[in-house]
Amino acid sequence: MVNAGDMNGSGNLMDFLDEPFPDVGTYEDFHTIDWLREKSRDTDRHRKITSKSKESIWEFIKSLLDAWSGWVVMLLIGLLAGTLAGVIDLAVDWMTDLKEGVCLSAFWYSHEQCCWTSNETTFDDRDKCPLWQKWSELLVGQSEGASAYILNYFLYIMWALCFAFLAVSLVRVFAPYACGSGIPEIKTILSGFIIRGYLGKWTLLIKTVTLVLVVSSGLSLGKEGPLVHVACCCGNFFSSLFSKYSKNEGKRREVLSAAAAAGVSVAFGAPIGGVLFSLEEVSYYFPLKTLWRSFFAALVAAFTLRSINPFGNSRLVLFYVEYHTPWYMAELFPFILLGVFGGLWGTLFIRCNIAWCRRRKTTRLGKYPVLEVIVITAITAIIAYPNPYTRRSTSELISELFNDCGALESSQLCDYINDPNMTRPVDDIPDRPAGPGVYTAMWQLALALVFKIVITIFTFGMKIPSGLFIPSMAVGAMAGRMVGIGVEQLAYHHHDWIIFRNWCRPGADCVTPGLYAMVGAAACLGGVTRMTVSLVVIMFELTGGLEYIVPLMAAAVTSKWVADAFGKEGIYEAHIHLNGYPFLDVKDEFTHRTLATDVMRPRRGEAPLSVLTQDSMTVEDVETLIKETDYNGFPVVVSKDSERLIGFAQRRELILAIKNARQRQDGVVSNSIVYFTEDPPELPPNSPHPLKLRRILNLSPFTVTDHTPMETVVDIFRKLGLRQCLVTRSGRLLGIITKKDVLRHMAQMANQDPESIMFN
Repeated sequence: MVNAGDMNGSGNLMDFLDEPFPDVGTYEDFHTIDWLREKSRDTDRHRKITSKSKESIWEFIKSLLDAWSGWVVMLLIGLLAGTLAGVIDLAVDWMTDLKEGVCLSAFWYSHEQCCWTSNETTFDDRDKCPLWQKWSELLVGQSEGASAYILNYFLYIMWALCFAFLAVSLVRVFAPYACGSGIPEIKTILSGFIIRGYLGKWTLLIKTVTLVLVVSSGLSLGKEGPLVHVACCCGNFFSSLFSKYSKNEGKRREVLSAAAAAGVSVAFGAPIGGVLFSLEEVSYYFPLKTLWRSFFAALVAAFTLRSINPFGNSRLVLFYVEYHTPWYMAELFPFILLGVFGGLWGTLFIRCNIAWCRRRKTTRLGKYPVLEVIVITAITAIIAYPNPYTRRSTSELISELFNDCGALESSQLCDYINDPNMTRPVDDIPDRPAGPGVYTAMWQLALALVFKIVITIFTFGMKIPSGLFIPSMAVGAMAGRMVGIGVEQLAYHHHDWIIFRNWCRPGADCVTPGLYAMVGAAACLGGVTRMTVSLVVIMFELTGGLEYIVPLMAAAVTSKWVADAFGKEGIYEAHIHLNGYPFLDVKDEFTHRTLATDVMRPRRGEAPLSVLTQDSMTVEDVETLIKETDYNGFPVVVSKDSERLIGFAQRRELILAIKNARQRQDGVVSNSIVYFTEDPPELPPNSPHPLKLRRILNLSPFTVTDHTPMETVVDIFRKLGLRQCLVTRSGRLLGIITKKDVLRHMAQMANQDPESIMFN
């Protein structure tokens, strides 16, 4: 027997081997990690490296490499996430235009790129060039007329169905985890839950490819949420290359937090917003060191995306705006109204979407994911094509709604009646009466708004990658633009009213409808996700509109207040609860007056707690206990009579220890005594060789007394990230409380179904 050496419950895990065997310290799928144990193991590793670094130059270099490995991982994540985001943007641009036509000079050019390269394009007809042909022109030689329209309509639907079918088939066959937004699962993983394969290489590859396909199909979804999942897959891949992260689940989650920041950075071109999003929305444990590294990863990712320049505007932002008019205090009232609309839309969306997703899970509908995707795609394409605002990609729609109407704008939204005597500078056009194009655009936007609200409810949650940021922003932008035009026309026709008299004189440029669209987009996104600080920062980074931060803050706060009045859960928390993940939300309050004894197991009438004794059980007894129960671990007591607590042994490590002992240690048989003490027990002379397992024993398990208030227990589980906590009285073991027990108790107290918490 090898000498035990230093006694530490979370250090080197085997006594009978010189080196720990494979898989020690790892966790089974769909289980929660032990944060305290992971932290302790990392501290031991760091202490060992520091002490060794003084022995030789080579050990000192190794310690430097270990210290820099975190920054190297961040650099690699930023480079890969930025590259993938750039490729996705370029591919989506091309494939979206492919539904309507093709470039004759180079089929891989999008409509815009094709017309850039043409020498025959004029400024007035910049969207029309001989090199770009619609499918009707190419196939039947006609660009106008009923037959051309029907052919283009038919091919638009066919391309959409083709893209969607290919996407859902790839997800179903190769990577089932590549579906959905990914953010609910990322939040759960960052809280310490294990979902093997969710951040794997196949998931990364299939999610990247199918994300291009589904966004190009014209479905009401965005690529921003899935890009966070893609970036986290990159983070998981690179962390597996460094033992510092691959062997410690706690350290790995620090990398994933930074990767989530890089994902938002490339999704919106918002590096600071990405860091704040990771901190506010997805991360569970976010030390200061992770903040710096998240900032670095987001910076590298944004720089990489800027180098690729997918939008062709030499800017990182997707919807760059340049308004020439300040906002006025009187406008805060419509901004707050848009906040109210955003909160109501968020509540409506969450309730309807969760009801539909629950129906999908509990009825036969869930058995036909491919058919569901095809039907929703067909409905979307058929209704979307006739309306110019739903036919184009959602990002282009938002960009147009955010735009200010300059002298060179050709959009219907800018069809105002001009004063022929106007001699004002080009960028300071006064408010004008709306022309017929604006009125046409208004009712088309109203129809598009109703369509987007309804179709997004059914689209989010299907078995394809689907983000929610862009559809939510589109709903808000459409509502905001319509409100903005209404306020603008009111100010123009009634400038003598008391509310307009002080700031809106005749011939002045008072109201910017694009600003209302921007505020509406922020309000609706806030209503759905319940983001506040990160949302405002993302919005002003996204648009470059730093001057308008107060309207954005007013709308974001109002939408959160209104939405919270109907329910505290955002869409991601709602999906976490729907899937039964063991997520203990830091934002949830527990105010009930229950005690640990009310929640612990075993309860009255239940079988006694399954325990191990310190020196009186055989290998066969331990194996039988493991086989007959499915618990994650077992308390170790002095004896079943005294029930004095010694420590806690993890199930997985008991199995591995016994298996390896049988293979590598002579004399260990089924009736060998297992002991967890420092010295072996006194045994009869012919007894088989005993098995010492002290080093897999956690000698300092977290304990509370039976009269500890549950409010305190919940707080301990949240802040320390515990898997389980033992309940004692005067050192005597009474029971155990697991994270699952805490979550079920909280659900019960909130009059919800406790059985909805399915995992440990």
